[in-house]
Amino acid sequence: MESLGPIITQLIAGAIGGNAASAALKQEGINIVARTIAGAVGGLGGGLILNLIGSEALTGLIAQGISSLIAGGVLSAIVGAVLGRK
Repeated sequence: MESLGPIITQLIAGAIGGNAASAALKQEGINIVARTIAGAVGGLGGGLILNLIGSEALTGLIAQGISSLIAGGVLSAIVGAVLGRK
């Protein structure tokens, strides 16, 4: 169960970041399900990248949550920009 905590944190923080970024940018080309999924995938990727390049001090649950929040927002914004460009 210890290994699931960071993954769940990354998915939730990424989904929140993705929805927040899409709302802030007022992206209408991407629906809420797509931005949640893109944010969660971005959050998971951001957490994995942090684990690869970070030290033990940077891989705490709070640091993973913050990096996942940012990465989820960035990926969701990119997906929204690409899909909204019809």
